[in-house]
Amino acid sequence: MVSARIVLLIVTLLCAAAAVASSWEDDNHHGGHKSGRCVRRCEDRPWHQRPRCLEQCREEEREKRQERSRHEADDRSGEGSSEDEREKEKEEKQKDRRPYVFDRRSFQRVVRSEQGSLRVLRPFDEVSRLLRGIRDYRVAVLEANPRSFVVPSHTDAHCICYVAEGEGVVTTIENGERRSYTIKQGHIFVAPAGAVTYLANTDGRKKLVIAKILHTISVPGEFQFFFGPG
Repeated sequence: MVSARIVLLIVTLLCAAAAVASSWEDDNHHGGHKSGRCVRRCEDRPWHQRPRCLEQCREEEREKRQERSRHEADDRSGEGSSEDEREKEKEEKQKDRRPYVFDRRSFQRVVRSEQGSLRVLRPFDEVSRLLRGIRDYRVAVLEANPRSFVVPSHTDAHCICYVAEGEGVVTTIENGERRSYTIKQGHIFVAPAGAVTYLANTDGRKKLVIAKILHTISVPGEFQFFFGPG
């Protein structure tokens, strides 16, 4: 009697395993080689553990299919994203590129001669939307070679100038009034919009380097230098 019960239990388990394996083969036909590996692992288990192992494989594969479906749905919705969403993605990429850091390659040289050069940083709002709040400001760097003279000029923007390196003399003419200053590294001077400015590098060995913050007053972020003859 006991032997009959054992035989009946074995037959029942074998039938259950066969049914699970059969249905799993159908799923495995669509599931790929990863599902097959799971089934092969189950074959190495003791015979009474195989049905549960196969059922776990089916559950894992079902979860993977659901995950793939969610990803495909996200991809389809992304294809129809609006211009604002694409702009936001672009902004995130720019954020990863550290939009607050500018090296020498970020500047465009607008004037170059034997006496030196003038380089200007592109408008901030063109670099990143994160910098739209300071789009009225521009940054420029003036370099004057040793014993050189920078001809009179003016611009349609207010200018705060910081002497980053060297020393010299700067003269400003505003409303007919002329003012001259001796400048050196660490000094700051202001040139209002429309004021005529010229300067000289009095050092015979070092460059005179002046960093400028320009506050545009007409078109936001746009300005123009006007140089005199020479």
